[in-house]
Amino acid sequence: MFSQFTQLKSLDLQQNDISMVEERAFSGLSQLTTLLLQHNRLKTASEEVLIPLPLLTYLRLYDNPWSCHCPLDSLIRTLQVPSNRNLGNYAKCAEPHSLTGQKLKKLSVDLLCAGDNQVDRRPDGQVRPPSLPVKLKPEATSMCHTYMFPKPLLDCSSKDLNHVPSELPSDIVKMDLSANSITHLRPKQFLLAKDLKLLNLSSNSLNHIDTAAFAGLLYLRELDLSNNSLRYFQYGVLEDLYFLRKLSLDNNPWICDYNIHYLIYWLKHHPGVFYTGLICSNPPEFRGWRVEDYVKTYNGECPKDKQTAGTNTGQRGQGGTDNEAQEVVGETGEGQGELLPRPLREKPKKFQIIRLT
Repeated sequence: MFSQFTQLKSLDLQQNDISMVEERAFSGLSQLTTLLLQHNRLKTASEEVLIPLPLLTYLRLYDNPWSCHCPLDSLIRTLQVPSNRNLGNYAKCAEPHSLTGQKLKKLSVDLLCAGDNQVDRRPDGQVRPPSLPVKLKPEATSMCHTYMFPKPLLDCSSKDLNHVPSELPSDIVKMDLSANSITHLRPKQFLLAKDLKLLNLSSNSLNHIDTAAFAGLLYLRELDLSNNSLRYFQYGVLEDLYFLRKLSLDNNPWICDYNIHYLIYWLKHHPGVFYTGLICSNPPEFRGWRVEDYVKTYNGECPKDKQTAGTNTGQRGQGGTDNEAQEVVGETGEGQGELLPRPLREKPKKFQIIRLT
């Protein structure tokens, strides 16, 4: 209906007899900032109505007979997002009787569907006809809040979860699982959320991630694993994250031993990924080191590397006979010992290699 008005900024539809707004009614109005729908006969609507309006700043919905039942759930959740402070102010419930007069912005959304399962009496004492049975929601949407505006977000933060909810919606773009008690990511738990671009798993007690935990997240761009108990990644954990651009790893007790090499190897081959927080916690001699510096040191004592630095190659008597003993002496270049951890500062003892024929 309005698709040809692509530059429209304000739309005034107040004081009509509008009783329903279809989900795609405002398609094409991507520049709209103000929408006035007050003084009509609207009873219910979905957040889908607002999806084509990414710049919407002011929405007036008051003086409509809003029916505060389950179908209004998604719209009310959208109105209550803190950043939407000028959307739907002063709109109130007209029914059921137990919620009459309550503002949509202040209403506890948990009461919407709960009221549908209770007997609703009119002021004259007569019982209203029972509502249609409510279909049980999947675990993810029943335990978490879903916001469709401005982008599909599944908010599961601070829900005391100890696992990733099942039956994730396929259309979500962002998912917040922060501040829970998830300790283990198992294979293919995010497989249904194929369009996910941002995943926040910070501030859990996460200590283990299975190899196929992120399988299917081909379009993920941001992954937050900060404030957990991760010590290293198993080989292959990150292989499905082709388009990852930001990886937050702060405040994890990273152990700098051979197991940490996979993570550095993967980051080296994905230079477009911006990452933070890779600091060694253990062992004590490497505590405070950047993990990438530790990995360089791990290979830094090879004779081949020393040769390029102009120090003793540790090889003597090349070209001798098979029965000839060769003496190999390892020395550390002057001034370098102080930069190395204690186990590497000690000068290696002389030893002999005897070739037996």
